[in-house]
Amino acid sequence: MERTPALIRSQVLENLRQAILDRRLAPGQRLIERELVELTGVSRTSVREALRELAAEGLVTAVPNKGTVVTSVSAEEARQLYQVRSALEALAGRLFVEHASAAQRKALARALERVERQYAKGSAILAAKDAFYDVLFEGGGNEALRSVVGGLHARVSVLRSLSMSVPGRLAHSVAELRAIVEAVQANDADAAAAACAKHVEEAGRAGLIALSEQDAG
Repeated sequence: MERTPALIRSQVLENLRQAILDRRLAPGQRLIERELVELTGVSRTSVREALRELAAEGLVTAVPNKGTVVTSVSAEEARQLYQVRSALEALAGRLFVEHASAAQRKALARALERVERQYAKGSAILAAKDAFYDVLFEGGGNEALRSVVGGLHARVSVLRSLSMSVPGRLAHSVAELRAIVEAVQANDADAAAAACAKHVEEAGRAGLIALSEQDAG
């Protein structure tokens, strides 16, 4: 099958994104277009467009006189980001209870089932969690909130990946999402807000632990 330019760009983007999330491309590492072209075997245009998209996601940063580097997030920056996420996602949980349709509530339960299936398989749980959040924010009906939180998710995406490496975190994460769905099913906006906040706070705790261990290593 012939690879189209769009497919090539998509594959390069996904490969570079995953390398950053896995820390094969380390925070602060300079990304030189010529080297990436040699590494990936694609055109400089495809590499440049992938880097542009990664910059929009907050995974790489253009630094004056240095070029493009993998974005670094300090422990203090991460702590602040998680504090903001906790407050905003609590609001998302509350808005979902107040505004979501019956179909959207069922969709949230199905999204949880997908997370549980992926947890059982031991694969692609972050993608399943992203789908869960897509339903949550859509049901809340506040596009401004969805946009702001989406930007925060991008900035802590490496930490999200790292946090899952902390022993026991995956099981706790699934249980926390289950608590959100149970609060929604009980039509309890306060409980949904609290469950959303707790999920982010626990994720932040795990992410900071993993970050400190990586830095120590």
